[in-house]
This record gives sequence, C-alpha cells and structure tokens, in this order.
Amino acid sequence: MKQATPFSIQKLSHGVSLIRETHLCESWRCNIWHIQGRDRDLIVDTGMGLWSIAEHIAAIRERPVLAFCTHSHHDHAGGLFQFDNRLGHSAEAEIFEHPTRANTVAELLDPSVIKTPPNPRFDASMWCYPPAPLTLEVSEGDLIDLGDRVYQTLHLPGHSPGSVGLWEANSGLLFTGDALYDGVLYDHLYHSVPEILCESLQRLREIPVSTVHAGHYQSFDRARMHIVVDEYLSGQRSMQCPGSGIT
Repeated sequence: MKQATPFSIQKLSHGVSLIRETHLCESWRCNIWHIQGRDRDLIVDTGMGLWSIAEHIAAIRERPVLAFCTHSHHDHAGGLFQFDNRLGHSAEAEIFEHPTRANTVAELLDPSVIKTPPNPRFDASMWCYPPAPLTLEVSEGDLIDLGDRVYQTLHLPGHSPGSVGLWEANSGLLFTGDALYDGVLYDHLYHSVPEILCESLQRLREIPVSTVHAGHYQSFDRARMHIVVDEYLSGQRSMQCPGSGIT
C-alpha cells in the first residue's frame, strides 16, 4: 500500500502557500510558509524535519530557496539542516549550530503527537534535530529581497530571545512565528520573558497589516490581531496565567 504523503499544501493569495506536516497532530505542527519570488523563493520555518521538506519544496519550486526560521524551537527549525541557505536571528545562532533536546525544547515533545513515525526505529524520547549552522544571521531591519518583493525582518523577542517575523509593506503580509498566533501564547519556556513579549506584541499592534500568517493555527486579519494582542496584554492567552484555560 502506498504511504500517504507527509505534507499537504494549500495555495493562498500573493504567491503564498501553506505547507503542513500531515503525520503530526494538528495541535503540535507548525505552519510552514512557501513564498514565491521572481528570483528566489522563501520558506518561513521548516517544521520538525522528520520527513524531507526540502525534497517536497523542490517538487513545487522553480527557483533557489532561502530557508528562514522564526526561532530555533524543534517544531519550527527541525528541517533547517536540509537547506543550503539558512537564515535566523543572531541571538539563537548558537542553538541552531549546537542543538540539544533542552535548548530546542524538544523535551516537551509528546511522542503521541507523531501519528506516523518516519521509520520503525524512531524514538521521540531521544530525538533532536541535526545541527543547522546559519549561513546568514539576520537582525532587526534586515531586508530579504526575492527579486520582485522585499521582506523586512522584525525582531520580536519574548517567546524566545531570537524570535523574528517578516513584514511585506506592499501586500500587508506579516509572518510572526510564535510571537503571535490565535491561541494561548507560550511564554513559560526557559528563555521566554513575558514582559518582553508584551513589548513585541504592542509593536505588532501598530503595524497596518492585512493578514497575519502565524506559526500555528489559522491566519487572521488586523482586527483579529488586535483582539489576540489585547487579550494577552490583559492577562489572558498566557501559559503562565491561571485564567488561560491551560491545564
């Protein structure tokens, strides 16, 4: 019997596609974004990398690919090693180059979220993604030029020290990773700082976005962004808040 593909792809507007790892539970998998450019394509986050996302991208692209990771956590950066051009923030360069189960928070991984293991010998309790040294360290304000479209790097610390997003002024598209998504925000990890996350969210609130493409769950518009941000700032949507509904 032919095994189901480990990826699904959904084409959206503005040359953006959403790729998902179908062998992971929806509650855990991150959103992998494929952005088409004239001269090169951009991948925003790479998933866990248990299956060959690079080969999957090769089947749908026609240009060189830049892989941009919003941060170094295992569910977003696991596939980064599969790409030749690897971009991430300098504050987490050491983690990308020397990943461990602790510094990539892979110790939080529940084996049950992997519905179909990549091979019979796979052991989620021992897994850590391979080293993926950055080939380009990005910082606040850096521009990523795809030929016919330009993205600006936004440093959005709080979830992690090197969390970064991408903003395209012409289209109003904002890619936020785990700094902002429509759910309870992870602000309880070993290098999370809720007070700094609040500053990052207040900054995002002022950007005239049309669509937020987040690190998890569904995309949303500016009105919904304001609701999510305001609820977090008021004490909701926090993993550290007893009223968040998290157990």
